[in-house]
Amino acid sequence: MELSTHTRRNNPSEDAILLESPDVTPVEQTQSIPTLSDNGGILRAAAILAIGNTVSRVLGLVREIIKSDLFGASNLLGAYTVAALVPMTLFNLITGGEMVSSSLVPVFSDYAAKEKRAELWKIVSGFLTLSTVLLSLLIILVEIFTPQVAWLSGARNYQDPTLVPITIELMRLATPAVLFLSIASILTGLLFALKRFTLPAFTGAVFNGTIVVVALLRPDKIQSLVWGILIGSFLQIVIQLPALRDGKIRISFDWGHPALRRILILYAPIAAGLVINQIAIWISYNLAITTGDNSVTYMAYATTLYQFPLGLVVTALSLAILPTLSGLATNYKVALERGDADAGDRLNEYKETLAAGLRLIINLILPAAAGLFVLAGPIIVLLLEHGRFTPADTEITVSVLSLYIIGLPFAAVDRMLVFASYARKDTWRPALAGVISIVIYTITAIILLDPLGLLSLMVADAVKHIVHTMIMLWLLRRHVGSLADFGLRGTLLKSLAAAALAAVFAFFAALLLQDFFQFVGFIEKFATVVVAGLAGFFGFILAVYLFDLEDVRSLGALVVKRFSQKNRPQD
Repeated sequence: MELSTHTRRNNPSEDAILLESPDVTPVEQTQSIPTLSDNGGILRAAAILAIGNTVSRVLGLVREIIKSDLFGASNLLGAYTVAALVPMTLFNLITGGEMVSSSLVPVFSDYAAKEKRAELWKIVSGFLTLSTVLLSLLIILVEIFTPQVAWLSGARNYQDPTLVPITIELMRLATPAVLFLSIASILTGLLFALKRFTLPAFTGAVFNGTIVVVALLRPDKIQSLVWGILIGSFLQIVIQLPALRDGKIRISFDWGHPALRRILILYAPIAAGLVINQIAIWISYNLAITTGDNSVTYMAYATTLYQFPLGLVVTALSLAILPTLSGLATNYKVALERGDADAGDRLNEYKETLAAGLRLIINLILPAAAGLFVLAGPIIVLLLEHGRFTPADTEITVSVLSLYIIGLPFAAVDRMLVFASYARKDTWRPALAGVISIVIYTITAIILLDPLGLLSLMVADAVKHIVHTMIMLWLLRRHVGSLADFGLRGTLLKSLAAAALAAVFAFFAALLLQDFFQFVGFIEKFATVVVAGLAGFFGFILAVYLFDLEDVRSLGALVVKRFSQKNRPQD
């Protein structure tokens, strides 16, 4: 999706190709997984998800380019953003990305073996039917009480009262999309559990691409964006069906299966935390609108750019590694319950895999955040400053994005820690951490609203990510032990140095090019971003060898090796 201003999560999607991460065998046969570079299955899955995310994020940028050109940062686009908050909220609460990672993948994975497939189809059928009934009832309620829902979402704070009926109309049109989004999300969880990553990886691309096409078909109507959401969410279901051609999914009102209860039990604390999170988002919309009818539009534009590196680095790696972490956590639990002497080794395998993922995330996200920070201005000028999007809009969006980026590295590490907790089927503690961080976010935003205005929400968002990450690290240490022996401290220091070097290269390249080109036309703007970006990338590669970032080097070597093997002539 495109609209949550803080923790928006896209649904990945795929093709009929099966890309499997290494099967985690029973306790007696489990093998050690020392690093991600040794674990080709995880990297293959992560690569597929990264490709899907890349295509989705690129099309997401195209979507924002089209929106900025057609509607700029207008109040009308703000009304659309507020209206689309409703389906996004319902989706996040009922069957969004948190349910996929915390409940669906761990539970469905327990029935993913071929000998258990009949039971899996029965569970999925019951859950899909239950979700459809519940969501249909919610949609009906929202359609009946749309004016009241619009009032709660911030429409009452509009300085222009003519935006209220427009918001209500768009909200009524957008709300049914939650049903399609939710069904698509459940299918994504099922395919992840089956380790079929290809088709689910491209659902986000289909969604964003559809919005682009529909908007261009009716460029004079804000309703075209909502129709894009509706059609795109339905196509997210369609694209995943070929990967389920062996599935036997039926309408089923048998809702008493123990697995369904496990899903609900695992998800209950997540849902509680999400309620608090969604309340905070609605509060942020209300607060943002008090600073201007179009403030939520600036937040949406900045969030798209902020989510680009986060989605590429974290979502792909975390989702790809989740089934393996779940298996390793189960192996440890079984060994512990049996009193096996090698239970400690099983825990070590879990920690080694998690630490490898964290090292790679730190290695990649810090330079990416630094590069995005120094190139925020040129990127926004290139992508958004045209049509109805003015230089004044650029200035505000750059400020919003720059403050969001402060929390980006923490958000990246936090996502992996949360996924690792879900793999242990521990959902209560991340939820409690979420409640604490959201309360702190809300208090911070309210305190800073008068002196900082809209920017108070970005500062509060960074504080939220920092607090949640610190809590999750503390919880991890308490329940699985320290990761101090796995090279994280050294990785952090080296990655900070690499990020600084990449930022310096990108900054001075952009400075020289801006002085030379003066942002005259598209070619000059494009050249500035591309050349400065390549300069930053060169600085990062230089840092990889200067500071010996072993995980990045081994990852690159593995990719080259696999590519050369794939293209080697056969005898």
